[in-house]
Amino acid sequence: MRVAVAKYPVQAPKDFEQFAARQRQLLVEARQAGAELAVLPEYLSLELAGMFADDIRGDLHKSLAALQRFQQDWIALYADLSRELGLIIQAGTFLTAVGDGRYRNRAWWFAPNGRQGYQDKLQLTGFEKAAEVIDGGDVLNVFDMNGIRSAIAVCYDSEFPLPVRAQQEAGARLLLVPSCTDLAAGATRVRVGCMARALENRMFVAHSVTAGDAEWSPALDTNTGEAALYAPMDHGFPDDGILAITQGDQVWAVADLDFDALEESRVQAQVAVDRDWDGQFVPAFRQAILQTGKVDEPVD
Repeated sequence: MRVAVAKYPVQAPKDFEQFAARQRQLLVEARQAGAELAVLPEYLSLELAGMFADDIRGDLHKSLAALQRFQQDWIALYADLSRELGLIIQAGTFLTAVGDGRYRNRAWWFAPNGRQGYQDKLQLTGFEKAAEVIDGGDVLNVFDMNGIRSAIAVCYDSEFPLPVRAQQEAGARLLLVPSCTDLAAGATRVRVGCMARALENRMFVAHSVTAGDAEWSPALDTNTGEAALYAPMDHGFPDDGILAITQGDQVWAVADLDFDALEESRVQAQVAVDRDWDGQFVPAFRQAILQTGKVDEPVD
């Protein structure tokens, strides 16, 4: 499967039609590069708030409420583009109203045959908790993409090994990570999380990011990071695990993911963290023993 991940330059569209035209342009570019799957970044839908007046787009609560009227148009846009382009699309996230003034950070995917689904972000960042209107998800999903079982870990979720391990044990061999990070440290944390999940689960990871500045938005203000596709650091794959990564103004990183080679690598594995996973759960390893005495104290 050829996969494209976006380093998406955030803009402020004047209306939904301009937003839709840009999505089509970018996804056509991914398709022309041969991609069967394109991954867009977290919080992408918040770009739509750029069309609002300053008093709305500069207020997260007001902008979330105002965005909801575009949700069905947003879903229809990516569903139509998926069918038209013959492209599976993971359309970043849409902060979706779920009642009582609460929202979930929802990562949608769309397939050319009309199938669609989503994974809610499970773990909330400090920013999301501080908003006091966003809830974490409560269901962990795995889905089929052209015969490849796949899963989504939204940004911060990629830093938690156990839910991703559960997705791997349900058959996932491709993890999609739409992200949005403002500081270099945050971008590094998500990158390291992606690489760790690829290593320990023997899976491919497709990581997308937002790019550029949007001073008008409290959520999209500054954006840092590179989009990349990762593999396990093992026989048949790059030593650093990086299959493709964006540089400079490059929007798409594209790579061919060989799932047959992924399975074959288990036979000649240098390390087999995926197979040896249960080794960390033996009773003696479940709790560390604090040894008495200090290294700088004299021994009797």
